[in-house]
Amino acid sequence: MRKGVMRPGHVQISVLDLEEAVSHYGDLLGLIEMDRDDQGRVYLKGWTEVDKFSVVLRKADAPGMDFMGFKVLNDEVLETLEKDLQDYGCSVEHIAAGELKGCGRRVRFKAPTGHNFELYADKEQTGKWGVSNVNPEAWPRDLKGMKATRFDHCLLYGPNVEATYELFRDVLGFDLAEQVVDPDDNRIAAFLTTGMKAHDVAFIDCPEPNKFHHASFFLDSWEAVMRAADLITMTDTSIDIGPTRHGLTHGQTVYFFDPSGNRNEVFCGGDYHYPDHPPVTWKAEDLGKAIFYHDRVLNERFLSVLT
Repeated sequence: MRKGVMRPGHVQISVLDLEEAVSHYGDLLGLIEMDRDDQGRVYLKGWTEVDKFSVVLRKADAPGMDFMGFKVLNDEVLETLEKDLQDYGCSVEHIAAGELKGCGRRVRFKAPTGHNFELYADKEQTGKWGVSNVNPEAWPRDLKGMKATRFDHCLLYGPNVEATYELFRDVLGFDLAEQVVDPDDNRIAAFLTTGMKAHDVAFIDCPEPNKFHHASFFLDSWEAVMRAADLITMTDTSIDIGPTRHGLTHGQTVYFFDPSGNRNEVFCGGDYHYPDHPPVTWKAEDLGKAIFYHDRVLNERFLSVLT
């Protein structure tokens, strides 16, 4: 049952060299730099996104994900979900409005996988980049690189995937769109959605908590994914896998790394999900086909390189 969580709103990524990261996410991925703050953080967004930012880059001693935020319908929903989280047994941290520039107050909690998540209701809206809200043109003419349209989802590794799934289902109202089960029918991966997308966040079982697999960005077409792969080679960017197709979600994809070692994905297509759809199940013994539909063989780096 949906509880008023609308969509992924932002992800804060730790990077080793801020300006190298800004070049990667701006010039290569094609995100637009929107602001910087007195902590030195850089705010970016995809060109179709209405809110001010969706990616925050922070200089740190180690790469990884600091937190992922979801936008909720309004402040009343935020207050209800905050109480529901506390009643469920989650410790809640309050973060004041303005700590992220242009964002309202945030409610942060830690999932059983060890990852930090937050909910918020308000963020400054700057509109789509370079496109009017009245009689809009098809696309802006000054986009760079891969021309990423939006921040789409994160894939995260950690323990207690089942408990995390139950938290997102029972408290936040997410649906299970796809899953991977082992031979004993234990759920070892959960792909969760709060709307019609194939997933907004996904979790894969891993003994080490709070590991970041990738942040993903949406492109318009398979041609755009192929062009992104060309740009990866043209810029000598470290590539992980692809272009290829997933079995899970059926998205068409290519994976690569930012200069700090954080994995990125750009993709197009993918399945859709309605609340009455039963989850799609993949067997762990067929994981190669589930992840890399064409090769049907796992890339060990894809499973083991995490930040």
